[in-house]
Amino acid sequence: MRKRRLKTVTRTQGNNRALKEGAVTLPDFVLDFEEVSPLPRAFRAMVREQSYDVCEMALTTYITARAYGVPITAIPVFLVRDFHHKSMVASSKASLPNLKDLEGRRVGVSRGYTVTTGVWARAILAEEHGVDLSKVTWSRSDDEHVPNWRMPSHVQDLNGEGSLDEQLARGDLDAAVGVVAGDATRSLIADPFAAGLAALKTRGLYPINHLVVVRDDLLAEIPDLAVQLFDAFSASKKAYVANLKAGRISDLTAVDKTHLAVMDVMDDPLPYGFTPNAGTLDSIMHHVVSQGIIDTAIPLEDLFATNTHGLVG
Repeated sequence: MRKRRLKTVTRTQGNNRALKEGAVTLPDFVLDFEEVSPLPRAFRAMVREQSYDVCEMALTTYITARAYGVPITAIPVFLVRDFHHKSMVASSKASLPNLKDLEGRRVGVSRGYTVTTGVWARAILAEEHGVDLSKVTWSRSDDEHVPNWRMPSHVQDLNGEGSLDEQLARGDLDAAVGVVAGDATRSLIADPFAAGLAALKTRGLYPINHLVVVRDDLLAEIPDLAVQLFDAFSASKKAYVANLKAGRISDLTAVDKTHLAVMDVMDDPLPYGFTPNAGTLDSIMHHVVSQGIIDTAIPLEDLFATNTHGLVG
């Protein structure tokens, strides 16, 4: 019997490489991978047009899309995680003796307000530094993937003269989230990588950025697709983690090095499955609501294909 072919987008990195290179396969499906650069273009196409059968997607883009009725459903495969203390900068011309001093100021947002990195960065400002996020004016440099998204009153378009980076360099913006420090900026958090590791060790903060979504009509037609996808992505990830632990990966990327650092704290740097990640998912849902991205929390179980709820990979 001929396998069904599925149009698929996921950016190549260690944990999905075996799947993309064909060392891991699905019993009944062939994934036809399409390369999209930059990857957020695929998020937008999937949200607005359901352009793919299977697609990697930013977590808060997905949550927002579901709140607005987009017919896609996730499987609990969390492809990208990172520390986001590094994702906050101040203009070199700004005086910010205390991060609470961000209140009452205009802070840039790289791309849309619903971008996952920005959500986690703002969460760190609120939880670790007591910043009242509602007292900051957040100036986004682009619109959102989800059309007709309702923008909170303390969020605005960037406006002003020039790009986000140019406004930071001139000091028109005091700070920005979703940005890594460069020539005209400095990190808001001292030694951000160490701060990220400390947050993992002390309060279990290990942000999820990307997961995998599938069109609802496909899942309704072939429910077993969700399980086959979960198993394949998990097998690919396990091969990567085994190679990482055994030192068989040369030319380590920044992502690989982050995973190695995480393995000093937890055995698997990329746990898949709903149950192992329920705490992190609960945290992001809290912040998505508190930051005004959606009005009401979505039950976490409703975000994932029902037949994947008990899977761990």
